[in-house]
Order: sequence, then C-alpha cells, then structure tokens
Amino acid sequence: MAHVPLRPLGSPADSDLDAASRARRAEALAQREDELNARRAKVADGWGAKYRERVHAKGKLTTRERLARLADEGSELFEVGTFVNDGVSFGELSSPAAGVVTAFTRIEGRWTMVIANDNTVASGSWWPQTPEKIERAQEMALRLGLPVVYLVDCSGLFLPEQARSFPGRTGAGHIFKKNAELSARGVPQIAGVFGDCIAGGGYMPIISDRVVMTEQAYMVIAGAALIKGAKSQQLSSLDIGGPEVHVHQSGCADLRVPDDETALETIREEIRRLPSSGAAYHRHGADPGAPQFDPSELGTLLPTDHRMTYSIEQVVARLVDRSLFWELLPDRGREIMVGVGRVNGLYVGFAANRQGLIDDPEQRAGQKPAGILYREGIAKLSAFRRACEDDGIPLVWLQDVSGFDIGVEAERLGLLGYGSSLIYANSTGQTPMFTVLLRKASGAGYYAMAGMPYEPVVQLSTTLTRLAVMEGRTLAIAAFNTKLDDAFEIAVEDPEERARIEKGMQATEARIEADMDPYRAASQMDTDEIVRLEELRPWMELFAEASYQSSGFRRTKNPRIWSLHDLAALTEAHQ
Repeated sequence: MAHVPLRPLGSPADSDLDAASRARRAEALAQREDELNARRAKVADGWGAKYRERVHAKGKLTTRERLARLADEGSELFEVGTFVNDGVSFGELSSPAAGVVTAFTRIEGRWTMVIANDNTVASGSWWPQTPEKIERAQEMALRLGLPVVYLVDCSGLFLPEQARSFPGRTGAGHIFKKNAELSARGVPQIAGVFGDCIAGGGYMPIISDRVVMTEQAYMVIAGAALIKGAKSQQLSSLDIGGPEVHVHQSGCADLRVPDDETALETIREEIRRLPSSGAAYHRHGADPGAPQFDPSELGTLLPTDHRMTYSIEQVVARLVDRSLFWELLPDRGREIMVGVGRVNGLYVGFAANRQGLIDDPEQRAGQKPAGILYREGIAKLSAFRRACEDDGIPLVWLQDVSGFDIGVEAERLGLLGYGSSLIYANSTGQTPMFTVLLRKASGAGYYAMAGMPYEPVVQLSTTLTRLAVMEGRTLAIAAFNTKLDDAFEIAVEDPEERARIEKGMQATEARIEADMDPYRAASQMDTDEIVRLEELRPWMELFAEASYQSSGFRRTKNPRIWSLHDLAALTEAHQ
C-alpha cells in the first residue's frame, strides 16, 4: 500500500535568527499590518454612523450586522475584495469595498459565499467594479461548488457612473449570466431581499433556488419614481413589487417574512437542508492538528526588505498540520519546493519559491540565486501540477519570484518551451488552485506561479507584496539606458541635462514603486485580498475545507493510488 511519507519540517524561530533580529522584523511588519487593520476598519465603516442610523431608523439591520447574525457563532468571515475601489473618488463620493461585501462564511457548518449589498453606501448601489467584484465571488463559488447566499438591498446602478458599470463584457448584466451558470452547475443559490431591489438588483435574486422577502422588500424592474414619470401613476414601490405581489401573485419569490432577523434565520434553515461537508470523509481518518510551530512567528521569519532571504521550509512548517510535509523531487530544481501536507487533516499540495543561493550542478562548484525559475524548476512545477490535477489534490502556490532565468544559456535550454508547458498545465486544470503572493511577484514568474491571469480560485497578497514586471530602479535604468554607462551611472557632462535625467529616473522609480503597492493591486482587482501573515494558516484551512466540502463535485483519488507516488518512485530509484 502506498504511504504518504509526511516528515517533520522546520525548526523554532530562534534557531534561525537572534532575538534582536526577530524583534526588528516584527516591528517593521507591525507598522504595515497596523495600517492594514486601520484601512479595513475604514472600509467596514461604510459611509459612517449617520448612514447606519438611517438604516436602523427603518427598522432594518446594516449589511455587516446581517452577516454577523448569518454566520455560525464564533466563526470568522473571510472577506474578498475588501479594497476594491480603494482610493478611487467619484466626484466627492467614495465607494468603500465597491458598495458590496463578499465573504466566505461558515453557515450551519457549511462554507458558503455570501454576497451582500452594503446598505450604508448609497443604499447598496452598484458602482464601477461592483459587478466585477460580485462576479468574482460567484466564480469562486462556482469553482468550489459552494452555496451562494445573496443579501439583496440594492437601489440599482449608481447612475452618474452608469457608463463604467453597465455596458461592458463584465458589466452589471454579467452577474445574471453567472447566476445562470451556477444554476446550470447545480450550485445552490439562496436570496434574501431586505429592501430596495431595483432594475438589475431586481434580477439578481430571481434565478436563485429560494427567494425570501421581508415586509420592507420589493423587487421591480422600475421603481415608483420612474413609473410616476413615465406613466403618471401614483404608486409605491411596495405596491408595484412587494411581497404581496411576488410571493402571492407572480411567484417570483418563495417566502414572506416579517423582518431581517426572521429572513436570516430562514436562510440558515435552508442551508441546513443542504448536504453537509465531505471534508471529514476525505481526511481518511486523520485528525486535524495545528502546526507544531506557531503561525504567528511568520512575521519574524519573512524580512520586509525583499532583497533579504529566508527559509521557505520555515514558512510551510507554520502552515501545515503538525509541521509534517512530504517534499517531492527534492534534489531536482532546487529553486522550487513542491510537496504535500495536511491542513485541518486534509491533503493540500504546495509549490513555493526558495530564496538565497542554491548549487548549480551545471557549473562545477558554482551557485546561482533562487527566487528565479530555471529549467528543472519549471519542469518540476509542471509535473507536480499535473500530478495534483490527476490526483484531485488542491494546490497552494507560495510566490516570492523575481522572474525567469534569462540569457543565451536559458534560451539554448528551451525555457520558453518549458514555460509554455507550465502555462498549459495551469490553464487547463480543474482542481482548485490558490495563490499567495508572499513578497515579490515579478515578471513572467508571476504568471508561471499561477498568478491572477491563470485564474486561481483566490489570490491573496500580504502587506509585503510587490506586484510588477520589474522593480522601480531596474525600470528606471531600462528607460534611461541610452544615457547611462556600463555601471548604470549617468554618462552626460552637461549639468542641466544630467539633473534632468536624474530627476526623470527618480520620478520613474517613485511611480513604479507606487504602482507595486498591494493596495493599488487590490483596488483594481489585480489581487483578491490583502492579509496579515498570521492569517495565512486560517486561510489555508478555508482553502482545504472548501475544496473538499462538495462531495462528488470533482474527482478526488484516495492517497493509495496517487500519481505523486509514481513521481517519487522514479526519482528515488536513482538515489
């Protein structure tokens, strides 16, 4: 019988660094993560206390209060898209989180994607990027087979910006296409309608399997004001499309309840009727266990300076159960570590970049920098990705990559072809992939390591993440290369021109550095969420449980017949 040889990984944090160095790293990280906490709090505040009071005056709960009541007691919400539209203004207005909260939420023990209009931000209106954020959450649920709950309280498009959210391929209408795709795949959808549900907001719940309306809710193609203007009829929106109409006459809704609290409990009852999670079955008798080494130590292990190195083994040891791991192909492509560990008792594959210097067997007594993709590492990633796909093992990519190897030798060895093979493997697989940008996510290496263009189910960034083709200083040198000597110093004698070039290089570097900021990426949906390092283990638990929750949704082999065993056997035979 094939055995999964999980072995101890990592060591105590004080074995790698002295106390002073750990303290300096922790302090540097704390400044960044304190900023993250403050930014999260600002987003969660919506448009502030005044607008929360308006919601309460109507006898309704705010969106975040609804989420808190809907989730299992003591469970954590895992928001995605918190910083969409961060720093973007629409005249004098802002749209925190694009006016919609999307979160993985445990309800009745089942992981569920909840999509909830923020009724403290322009009555839940859809802003530019709101549709894309909703669709991204729907896609996550579709890929994992997770139930979707819509908490609808939406007054339709924010009309002054309609040209940026209505017409495009992923504009507001694409939400309804995703509704249909979820339905066609058999993914449960449940909608609670709590108030305004106008135009596109009115369509959003209709394809759901269950639609619950409160007495204050209405669903209409056009609201009372528009009908009054178009047809000179004096009606309220409740008269046009309230629960009396849609529950008892049109049949567009299923249940009529008195208030928010009852609607939320009704949704919980519906979720309770769904099959429970398959995670316990797929543990194969293993008990979940915490890592032997505390995940909170990650902040002392990863330097904030991206030029400094660390041990990826130490990181993985703080993510997997009991810090036990099976590394595959350990002697090939040393710049990459691939292998399998358990997370909450469930098998998860990991593919990660090593840092520092590694031996270069092609040059006698030579070494080369890790954090770069070479031929063997790329081939190793492709083989591992295909084996995980064949075995049904979800895969987490831990990126800290500077890019591909370059130069005459790299081209002679066919890196373009090996890279294409990895691109194909990542593009065609169905087994869930999740990507974490630990620090550097640079150039084509970002693509190869399953960056966002290769559609991981979720991509996370940390406060240390730098996402770009190249660093600011490097790009400035490239942009002004004709004015520089071989040492990249300005090779111009004229003082005025020299000052102009120096100023231009500084401005280019500063602009690129600002573009690499993780909040910029999150604002324009180039990453799904920014997380604290100590939150990575809880996210791994979510990834594992959500991947194995839906029984029969995808093929998952038992560990005795994994293709990974064949890979291991073929390499061990030569040791």
